[in-house]
Amino acid sequence: MRKFFRLIGILMMGITAAVTLLGGVGTTCVALNPTNYESMKAIASLQWLYILYVLIGVALGVLGIRATIWLAKGKAGGEKSALLVLIGGVVVGGIHMATSRALRGSSMPVDGVVYITVLTLVVFLLFELPKVKGMALFEKDSPDTGDKAGGITAIVIGLLVLGVQYWAGPTHLMDGVNYADAFHQALAAVGSCAVLLGSWQIARSHLPGRTAPSFRLQR
Repeated sequence: MRKFFRLIGILMMGITAAVTLLGGVGTTCVALNPTNYESMKAIASLQWLYILYVLIGVALGVLGIRATIWLAKGKAGGEKSALLVLIGGVVVGGIHMATSRALRGSSMPVDGVVYITVLTLVVFLLFELPKVKGMALFEKDSPDTGDKAGGITAIVIGLLVLGVQYWAGPTHLMDGVNYADAFHQALAAVGSCAVLLGSWQIARSHLPGRTAPSFRLQR
């Protein structure tokens, strides 16, 4: 059960970090040139705020990836870092949604990022319950456990990045153009690297000498 909870936490944090970073980068075009898009002209009066949303979104995405790596490695402070990133994402995302709905009557596509962040935050808050917290989910134990969880997470993130033009396309169509595919080559490279890295992490977990003594919960 401990390994399952650990994998779920690392996987959900990784997915949240990825969509947050993609959302931040993806908002760049609109934030820098809102008047170029008919549906976004209403935000022009607060362009500076949307540029700030981009910067914060990218920063939270990067910090989220760092927290995911810390969780996989069992590094001290990983769980606290993840919680802070998730809380920050919910707060900033909520304000972003409210601003967009007030200005242009819609807050898509930021809604999806916020909902995923809220779900992940709920999971991590459940991890704080005494019985679950007693499992010490993210304390370092055997190296192969971290490799497998990190590898699976990296592969899922890579597939999300590679397929972003498909799953994010419906909310990024403006004037018949799918802006989720605006950085196709760069996203293809990043996604492919993530899948290869994840595959290597999983393969490495099966190498001789990678298994350490089993984890023992100290009372």
